[in-house]
Amino acid sequence: MNSIDLSIRNTKTKGELNLLRLDDKVPGIVYGGTEDNKKVSVSKKILKNLIEKENFLSNILSANIDGRSEDVLPREIKYNTLSDEPIHIDFLRIVKGANVVLEIPVKFINHEKSPGLKRGGVLNIVRRKVELKCLAENIPGELVVDLENVDIGESFKISSINLPDRVVPTIRGRDFVIATLAAPTVIKEPEKPAEATEEGKDGEETASEAEAKASDGDKKDSDKKDNEEKKSPQEKK
Repeated sequence: MNSIDLSIRNTKTKGELNLLRLDDKVPGIVYGGTEDNKKVSVSKKILKNLIEKENFLSNILSANIDGRSEDVLPREIKYNTLSDEPIHIDFLRIVKGANVVLEIPVKFINHEKSPGLKRGGVLNIVRRKVELKCLAENIPGELVVDLENVDIGESFKISSINLPDRVVPTIRGRDFVIATLAAPTVIKEPEKPAEATEEGKDGEETASEAEAKASDGDKKDSDKKDNEEKKSPQEKK
């Protein structure tokens, strides 16, 4: 479990929040459970490093809040629309026995062991994340789909994924698809037999040859017409 250091903040105005951000700190709040909400702040550098890690929003963190440890779950991050820097973060306090709803990423493994992918099949991912309802203390970090021995035409549904105890998808009543292994989209055209290629060379004149013949015929007709016009009236008779 990753840890994060949070500090209690006493900011009350927008000006105080802006000064906090200028000090490279991000304001946040810890909520949930029976305890009061806590206004906190976190180092921007530390927060950005954690955000870059995979599955940040579905991993429980051990928060050290002024010497006291609490398990929290990052829930929402707000960003500056111009700089794309984090400007606020919410943390949900983890309370045993409570249910939370969140999106869990899907991870595909053993690509190199799939005969379907080796033959040019395409992994069509329908859902990269699945929304689950789970106990706060039993949140899966990711849903794993194993591609070993999977061939073209096979599909993966939510029923094929082993979910932890008391963890269920929010979509109920149907066994929805996570991904499929489809056939290649590009079909290679077979090469023409050598005999057919040679016959084409012998039996057909090329476009340039046909054009040359047509041009030669036009020139002869033009010369004949010029000669007729040059004849005297006596010669024409």
